Amino acid sequence: MTKSVFLGPAQTRRKLPILVQCAAATVILAVLTCYGFVFQTNLLTIGLLYLLVVVAVASLFGFKQATYTSIVAVLLLDYYFEPPLFSFVVESPALFVALLTFEATALTISRLQAKERRVSSEVAIHRAGMEQLYELSRSSLLLDLRQPPGPQLAVLIHRIFDARAVALYDTNLSRQDRMGEWEASEENLAKECFLGGAPQDVASTQTWQRVLRVASGPVGALAVRGKLTPLVVDALASLAAIAIDRYQSFEKEERAETAKKSEQLRGAVMDSLAHELKTPLTAVQTASSGLLELGGLTEPQYNLVTLIDGEAVRLNKLCTRLLKAAKLEAQQVGLDTAEVNVLELVSGVLAAHSAEPERNNIEVAVENPSLTVRADRGLLEMILTQYIDNARKYSTAGTPIEVAARASHSEVLISVHNFGPTIRIEDRDRIFERFYRSPELKDSVPGTGIGLSVVRKAAEAHRGHVWVISDDQSGTAFSLSLPMDARRTH
Repeated sequence: MTKSVFLGPAQTRRKLPILVQCAAATVILAVLTCYGFVFQTNLLTIGLLYLLVVVAVASLFGFKQATYTSIVAVLLLDYYFEPPLFSFVVESPALFVALLTFEATALTISRLQAKERRVSSEVAIHRAGMEQLYELSRSSLLLDLRQPPGPQLAVLIHRIFDARAVALYDTNLSRQDRMGEWEASEENLAKECFLGGAPQDVASTQTWQRVLRVASGPVGALAVRGKLTPLVVDALASLAAIAIDRYQSFEKEERAETAKKSEQLRGAVMDSLAHELKTPLTAVQTASSGLLELGGLTEPQYNLVTLIDGEAVRLNKLCTRLLKAAKLEAQQVGLDTAEVNVLELVSGVLAAHSAEPERNNIEVAVENPSLTVRADRGLLEMILTQYIDNARKYSTAGTPIEVAARASHSEVLISVHNFGPTIRIEDRDRIFERFYRSPELKDSVPGTGIGLSVVRKAAEAHRGHVWVISDDQSGTAFSLSLPMDARRTH
């Protein structure tokens, strides 16, 4: 970046040789001395004129030149205006007071001028830094978020801030990008700064290191070598952190959108297959049921037809769940709500789906036999059936299964508890996602991963929610919470 510097009149004068500056001051004092001597000016008046010259020299040139001017002025006062004239004999302390006054004035003015120049320089550097930061912030908005931000930011910082070297570490991508000349021992400087977790500055090499942080925590680290100020480096680090955070947010949105489209496509295919399978499955189930009713089958034939009939019923239930899930996700199911007695509901589900007495005993614990909830009975039966089927499939043989229900404030809580394999903490929410099955259990027990996703959608349609608690000591409990007056909200 090319920078132009304007030199004002005072700056131009300060660049003159010291001898020329001292000569100029001497000439001015000589002119004043001639004027004062010719017109017989008194000592006080000429002293004040000399003081003005000292002030001017101190302001324009500096302390050294003002000291020279002070000495010359005192000598001229002594020689031309202080008796005895035309001699350097000092008989009055006034000359020493004048010299002290001149020197004090020169020192004060030069100090003020030095401070003013220092402040002006800092302001200029700060202004240039703000302009560079503005350019970086504007350029960072144009970053290609489909590409890693590290290389792009390193190029921008190197170019805009005229940095000798730049290194940027992105913890999300676990990569470090560098620009400029770094020594071999500084190969992982930015990464080491991130691991250290604290900023570091090396004044001798003008190397600045900052951890890049956003609200959610550290996202990387930045190392820059160049003529910068701490304030500019801090702002630079903030802009780099925001750019990396934008990339991470965009990446998450892209993944979520891709997953959503994939899930929509997969769901559409499964729903279409479910529709197509419904008709032939109904025909197969009707034919197998008819053969069983006609009788006259040999034992092998009877067993085969029974197997066909049972599997046709199972496939038909699976297709129904798929279609129900599709309608629930599209919010096309209108709730046919009515007052449902919870104990009667549980008894009806258990009666319709006979248990395996040799495997598990199902216990029912309803706190209040008259407990009711206003809900869609069909969806409620589907939720409870799915919970009980899961408990049967995953429970240890010989252990009891408990179906419990109770009122809690304005909600009804229904749970199905069993003893069997525990569900990992990281899977306890995901098992309610469509098609997801726990990696530790999916190969040991057959299933599709559809049932619990339908359960969640049905609960949400009632403004309720579902969850699971599982550990080695107390077993696994799937729970459903429904408001006593459940209605779908849009």
